Amino acid sequence: MSETPQHWTRFKESPFLPATVLVLILGAAAGLFAWSYTYAMADPTPRSVPVAVLGEQARGRAFLDGMEEALNASVKVRAYDSAAAARDAVDEQEIFGIFEVGDDGGAVTLDVSGASGASVAEVLSEAALEVGERTGVSVTVQDIKPLQPGDPRGLAIFYISLAAVIIGFVGAIQLSVHARALNPLERIAFTVAYALLGGFAIAAAVDWLLGALDLPFLASWGILALTMFTSGMVFTMFNTLMGRWAMLPTWGLMVLLGNPSSGGAVSWPLLPSVLGTIGRWLPPGASVNAQHTAVYFPGHQHAFPYLVLIGWSVLSCGVFLNWKHRHPGGRDKPG
Repeated sequence: MSETPQHWTRFKESPFLPATVLVLILGAAAGLFAWSYTYAMADPTPRSVPVAVLGEQARGRAFLDGMEEALNASVKVRAYDSAAAARDAVDEQEIFGIFEVGDDGGAVTLDVSGASGASVAEVLSEAALEVGERTGVSVTVQDIKPLQPGDPRGLAIFYISLAAVIIGFVGAIQLSVHARALNPLERIAFTVAYALLGGFAIAAAVDWLLGALDLPFLASWGILALTMFTSGMVFTMFNTLMGRWAMLPTWGLMVLLGNPSSGGAVSWPLLPSVLGTIGRWLPPGASVNAQHTAVYFPGHQHAFPYLVLIGWSVLSCGVFLNWKHRHPGGRDKPG
């Protein structure tokens, strides 16, 4: 009987305990990773798609009812007095399409905005053509805000934001391993340095080398650098609070939850409603939102995504500096 406690004590003091814990964590992480991305992106379904209607709604009522039925009542119709007002709402990313009903209700023009969300534009277009055929209404679809030719599926912004997020916290991990002696302000300064260099490299690779996106270079560089810095400081914050297990909450927040809910691969109206709401408040979603607007709607940038990124950065730096005595690393001051 006395052997069991001794065996357990030896096991706890051996390298086999953390290795066993890691095996269990990695197994669970693999399953959660597959679940989160499949749940969010494998079968995008319209939840709430705001669209504009021009003309008398009564004339196109049968068609609009058919759209709501085809999309499970997820079309949120908003009436606008003019095409200019509706186009402005598209630029403000308040709506994802414009239905213009003909005088006799027998023809409908649907203006979609691929730049607002390729997946949403595709869903609206397919549903409109199907409903038009079923109801005998002539439907014309046109893309008034198309994606850039080098990015026909609208995924490049998601990829560059994903790179900034992952390299951001991987850089912080490497600093904690290979530059452990850095003091807190020095660590923040080097996080800024690799964020600036990394953001520049990502933007240059995608724009100058590949030509996949024609980026507003300074704005995109700034967004990517801020994303990398935020991601790095989020890991540093968790490293301060949790030590060697900091990777768990960082991976959970930024990769398992943040990236699938960012709206980059699947637009927010097609995500599960909870993810669509949460994603806007997390660094990956804020990065995609800011970058997307900078590239396609440069005159209509919103402050919210920048405030989200800055808020996470300030929170992370504040926790790190206030509890820096708990952070592994740093140098002893000369006595």
